[in-house]
Amino acid sequence: MLRDPSVKYRPFPQIDLKDRQWPSRTITKAPRWLSTDLRDGNQALIDPMDAAKKQRFFDMLVKIGLKEIEVGFPSAGATEFDFISGLVRHNRIPEDVMVQVLTQSRRDLIQKTFESLEGARTATVHLYNAVSPAWREVVFNMDRAGVKALAIEGAKMLREEAEKRPDTDWRFEYSPETFSTAELDFSLEVCEAVQDILEPTVEKPLIFNLPATVECSTPNIYADQIEWMIKNLSRREQVIISLHPHNDRGTGVAAAELGLMAGADRIEGCIFGNGERTGNVDLVTLALNMYTQGVSPELDFSNMEEIVQTVEYCNQIPVHPRHPYAGELVFTAFSGSHQDAIKKGFEAQEKRNDQIWNVPYLPIDPADIGASYEAVIRVNSQSGKGGMAWVLQQDKGLKLPKAMQADFSRAVQKLADETSRELTSADIWDAFKKTYRVEGPQQFELMTFAEHGIAKSDGQRVFTGDVKIGHKVQQITGRGNGLISALLDGMREAGGPAFEIVDYQEHAIGAGTDARAAAYVQCRTADGQVVFGFGMDSDVATASARAVISAANTASERQSAKAAA
Repeated sequence: MLRDPSVKYRPFPQIDLKDRQWPSRTITKAPRWLSTDLRDGNQALIDPMDAAKKQRFFDMLVKIGLKEIEVGFPSAGATEFDFISGLVRHNRIPEDVMVQVLTQSRRDLIQKTFESLEGARTATVHLYNAVSPAWREVVFNMDRAGVKALAIEGAKMLREEAEKRPDTDWRFEYSPETFSTAELDFSLEVCEAVQDILEPTVEKPLIFNLPATVECSTPNIYADQIEWMIKNLSRREQVIISLHPHNDRGTGVAAAELGLMAGADRIEGCIFGNGERTGNVDLVTLALNMYTQGVSPELDFSNMEEIVQTVEYCNQIPVHPRHPYAGELVFTAFSGSHQDAIKKGFEAQEKRNDQIWNVPYLPIDPADIGASYEAVIRVNSQSGKGGMAWVLQQDKGLKLPKAMQADFSRAVQKLADETSRELTSADIWDAFKKTYRVEGPQQFELMTFAEHGIAKSDGQRVFTGDVKIGHKVQQITGRGNGLISALLDGMREAGGPAFEIVDYQEHAIGAGTDARAAAYVQCRTADGQVVFGFGMDSDVATASARAVISAANTASERQSAKAAA
């Protein structure tokens, strides 16, 4: 790289636009959308789509709700021509969908283009020619007059070919290609000349597509270019202003948004931003950005996973895991602080009395586009207590008390450090069972028990049951003001660890006949150590008793370890 890039590159010039309006506007409605996946996107693929893939992609676009679809470049070859004519012949175009095709300003190409659409009910023919200085001087060796004449001649040929086929409702689009790097006054001059030939009306407007063929400036300059054109067009009510932003600077979505604020009516782009070089503007990101602002994009991305699968299959290009809204990891948090905020956001969301979405780090509800909440939080060495608590809640329905979350997070952190990988829900559940002695052989194991009514003499309850201590089953009896305190008393009498209950919580998992109870205890041993226990059963009393036994096993193991040390 050059130490002083100014010797080679020049900053893009500002636009002399007085009293610009777009900075104070907001996007309040969906634009007209055009997918150019089957044309612009397809020509950028290493292996262009065959007819079967193009048909599958076309059907997906219709299902999403696209009403305008650029289906190809008919004069490019037999595959393109046959696919387009096949759509017409086999009646595969829904009545509410307008197909569009592209052509350069050459008679033979324009004739071939119209032939591909013979018998269509309605269609848009898109004519283009480059107008910027670099293309005029380097590519075509033409002056302004020559480039303008090319556009005028192309427009005349569109009218001639359309008049030969009066049974089709023909619509026209013209692109001053390379608009983003052309002189505005010349782009306007060419557009006005094309409009004079095609004579659009309010009922049948002409589409002027103003592309950022190569993105060479910041998005605000593109917005200035669009607003300047709109202000200076002589017959604004007879034209549709369409945008076709590319993404060379990585700001295609921003350019499109600002261009809409500048007054554009229509957007051309591709699903997930496929296209030459760094691609076209991404219709998914642009549409869902609107959605998160409360504006319906009038497109349906409810089943994002299916859309991703179709696009990846047809384009043979994977969708990046961090792609906005669609990537595998876009709703996933590994960081502990992020996980804690998201978890608290979901908890607050459940308590709200309205539908307003307000969850930290999640600008959209994943459920709206068919994503589950299971992958919102995933656990690795960067995660905190909120992460593993979320996973247990989503996977097992457990709602660990905060103090227990902190206690268990140490075990999870240790496991993550040891394995140096992401922990699955199965990993976390196994660690939970091991940490709180939920399964397997233990020092104490509850076999059977019964709770008796309040004794008249002292108002206490009586616990009786069989507890396996070591390898021996013992019958224990205890008294207390409730089941848990009576069980603790019986355990002490049988030689078990002595501790007191600091906190007890329980909740239901599920509902109806399949509901289970989860119980959690926080205990303090005689020497001041804090231990936790967990129990789960269809019966809440049994779940509570098992939580106490779980804590007893933890306390006993710690005492043994301390004695051995």
